[in-house]
Amino acid sequence: MRLAVEGIETFVATGGRDFDVTLPTAVFIHGGGMDHSAWALHSRWFAYHGHGVLAPDLPGHGKSDGKPPPTIAAMADWIAALLEAAAVKTARLIGHSMGSLVALDAAARHPGRVSDIALIGAGVPMPVGAELLKAAEHGDHAAIDMVSLWGLGATATEGGCLAPGLWMLGGAQRVLEAARPRVLFSDLSACDAYEDGLDAAARVTVPATLILGERDLMTPLRAGKSLAAALPQARTTILAGAGHMLMAERPDEVLAALGA
Repeated sequence: MRLAVEGIETFVATGGRDFDVTLPTAVFIHGGGMDHSAWALHSRWFAYHGHGVLAPDLPGHGKSDGKPPPTIAAMADWIAALLEAAAVKTARLIGHSMGSLVALDAAARHPGRVSDIALIGAGVPMPVGAELLKAAEHGDHAAIDMVSLWGLGATATEGGCLAPGLWMLGGAQRVLEAARPRVLFSDLSACDAYEDGLDAAARVTVPATLILGERDLMTPLRAGKSLAAALPQARTTILAGAGHMLMAERPDEVLAALGA
């Protein structure tokens, strides 16, 4: 469906069913340079198991108009505006990578709007290497190569997708290639500049689920453990041998860790 959020025409996937505001709402927040398609499997499961689903393309991403919000705080405020536009009082926020920072910050900034959070491939801080930032700034395909190769676990780059006929590495690259110019750079810069993660975590009063990859090269496990320690109510699942793009690598285990 399409919603006007802060004057921006926004595409919001609903998991294959009409959004029902009377059901518990789950909001899925994608990572840097990505879009709603990252949640294709999980959003559909939730939509067919008693939830209203909102999986937006953030402004400037995917099928949404506008420009990418320049900071994590701006993205968090935009999520609150999305809930307002959809007439949702409170929601569960489920975020991956950059989206996990957005969910975290939204829970700290808008506590009355958030029932609980799930943070996948999360960690604070979330620094981005200078080489990757430079490549993204100049639109060099090397940035896409680095994100996709570093993002997937070692076995995932070789194949092994649970959905027959799909290629995890190629799929990740195609989504990143389809992004508008400088979107990836804007998102990576926002992650790199976010310094309030531990302070935000200390202010979160709702339950938090963390789903972390043991071999995550983008958000190392130690950063996820530091975040978990800072959250007052955290439950952590570590997926052995997994990398950063956990929804593609380990879809069933992610679903189980979400409590589905």
